[in-house]
Amino acid sequence: MRNLYKTAIVLTAMVLGTGCKKYLDINSNPAVPQVVGAELLLPPIIYQMTNGTTQDNRVIWKITQNMGGTSTADASTIWEKHGYPSASDVGGVIWRMTYFDLGLNLESMIKDGLEKQKYEYVAIGYAIKAWAYQMTTDLHGPIILDEAFTTGQLKFHYQDQPDVYAKVREWGNLAIKYSNMKSPVSYAATLSGVSGDGIYKGDMAKWRKFVYGLFAQQYSHLINKPQFKTNYADSVVKYVDLSFANETEDATVGFTASVAADSNPMGPQMGLMTASTTYYARPTTTILNLLAGGVRGTATVDPKTSVDPRLSRYLQPSTTTATLGNYQAITPTKGSATTNVPIVLGVIPTGGTTYPGRYIFTDKARYPIMTYSQLQFAKSEANFIKGNTGDAYTAYVNGIRATFDFFNQYGRSANTPDPAISTAEINAYMSSSEVAQNAGDLRISDIMQQKYIAQWGWAGLETWCDLRKYHYDATVFRTYYQLTAGELSTNNGGKFAYRFRPRYNSEYVWNAEELAKWGALNPDYMTKELWFSLSN
Repeated sequence: MRNLYKTAIVLTAMVLGTGCKKYLDINSNPAVPQVVGAELLLPPIIYQMTNGTTQDNRVIWKITQNMGGTSTADASTIWEKHGYPSASDVGGVIWRMTYFDLGLNLESMIKDGLEKQKYEYVAIGYAIKAWAYQMTTDLHGPIILDEAFTTGQLKFHYQDQPDVYAKVREWGNLAIKYSNMKSPVSYAATLSGVSGDGIYKGDMAKWRKFVYGLFAQQYSHLINKPQFKTNYADSVVKYVDLSFANETEDATVGFTASVAADSNPMGPQMGLMTASTTYYARPTTTILNLLAGGVRGTATVDPKTSVDPRLSRYLQPSTTTATLGNYQAITPTKGSATTNVPIVLGVIPTGGTTYPGRYIFTDKARYPIMTYSQLQFAKSEANFIKGNTGDAYTAYVNGIRATFDFFNQYGRSANTPDPAISTAEINAYMSSSEVAQNAGDLRISDIMQQKYIAQWGWAGLETWCDLRKYHYDATVFRTYYQLTAGELSTNNGGKFAYRFRPRYNSEYVWNAEELAKWGALNPDYMTKELWFSLSN
């Protein structure tokens, strides 16, 4: 990892990439770093959780087929083909988030909290640190762990996922420990204020639930391990039950949207999800078919309506005369001969140049980090694999119903809000052929495809974990477009992707010797399975 990551002063990361009320005022010589307290560090740290995941989601989504591009040029489709752009930093922003954007800021927040008995900040710091390293290892596999912030080094050793997973649990347990400790001075007002804890306003009980949710997700990745049925499945269920009680407890980040830098990174102000017709932000056939009758049946081609009310809330119908009112999508790697497929931000108003946004792609929408619905599906999956089909069915139903709650709470903050999903619409869908009607009728594809819908548009990495642990199985993900050998990228050997390459400039330039030990200099490194999806 480039020396910049371990020597950059906190002030630099605070000023760059942060926004309204998420910066450090300079009250003294700007050439001299100030001593920064935990209270000032937390807001930009939380912001970077959203910024880092948004930027990597844009390319992860092309592998998971959440989104696609209209062009068939390699620059647009390389990720859809499970390849990578050579000599590029595209992809791997979560790496930068963990080691730089959070990096020393997070370390300093924990240190200040420990030294000055600000236990809430210590707890939150360890919770975020555990989450960030979990994200990073699930994206890259072996990563820098024990030596991440060791001074005086230009080269850093990597450690593989078993070590990282264990460290994540260690940090998570420290978060729980400190969340149960009372600081001598109350920080409640600061944490609940505008420039405080943008996720839970200092509610330590909910931060504990966040950590338990992270543990549940970690164990849910290990379905191929021999210990899953005898051990890990029970851990998934245990930690889901200790986590969120409903969607009101989701880990989400709020924004004022008063300026671009204090708005949802997936909204139009930030410009990360652009109106480009070439690269991303257009839904694929994978999600459209799921919402149009393809979870259990046969999807309707170019539908105008669906029994699934999420279709009309998640996606934007065409406004082009020839296809007016139809919901359309991009076939992965195939692009589109026209620009009729609307981007997820909405359609361009007549004479306008900006996209107003809808669903969770609006400036004021809360940014999801972890939700009740996705955890319920993890619980359902674990019970199903273990053979507890009754419990699996209960969690499956809870998960589906929670997606409607999620939309009604977080997905209606567009300029002209979509109507809430009504009880009648929910009941019609739940009694339809798209939903298993009893435990005996439940299939693993029912669970995982409903989880795909629940995570669509925000949880790109967790969706990719699901696809990878099932090895892109077409019987589990029925609408996932199965690329042929000729459609897969030739720059990685024509195979499905399982990892991102380490961030290019910061590692291939400064740490190539260590990369060689792991085979990361090989062209097909991206296609090598990660430890979590292997049976051994």
